[in-house]
Amino acid sequence: MAKSKQLRKRQLAVIDDLFGGDFSEQEVLAKHKLSRNVYNKWLSDEQFCAELARRVANARLQSEVLIARYSLLAAAKLVQLTESAKEETSRKACLDIISLPKLTADNNPKHPESQQAAEPQNQPLSDQTASKLLATLAAEKEKTVK
Repeated sequence: MAKSKQLRKRQLAVIDDLFGGDFSEQEVLAKHKLSRNVYNKWLSDEQFCAELARRVANARLQSEVLIARYSLLAAAKLVQLTESAKEETSRKACLDIISLPKLTADNNPKHPESQQAAEPQNQPLSDQTASKLLATLAAEKEKTVK
């Protein structure tokens, strides 16, 4: 199979269906009457793999955007849970809030230069600070209950 500069319509249709989310890989091959051997040849084609990689990168970017869009709402709901009537729910929400800076730093690696500048802000709370925070939250909760 000669490698061409552009993908054929059939190849693009297969890629579209793979990323459409409605079919499994085998179902896509069956839908397009494509044998496994031909599909494997396509997978060794540089242009076909480049298009697949581009689509995968785009899908990951879209998922990151979606998560970023709802992260503020999730954080607000987590803060609301600290005032829950159920003590265990409130406790877990507080612990999640305390560990949030570390989780965000671990999931968002930065360039070494900017990471050094931001490092003091992303350090986890000490046990003493965490205890004071939890005690303050508990005291505020007691005030609202009384």
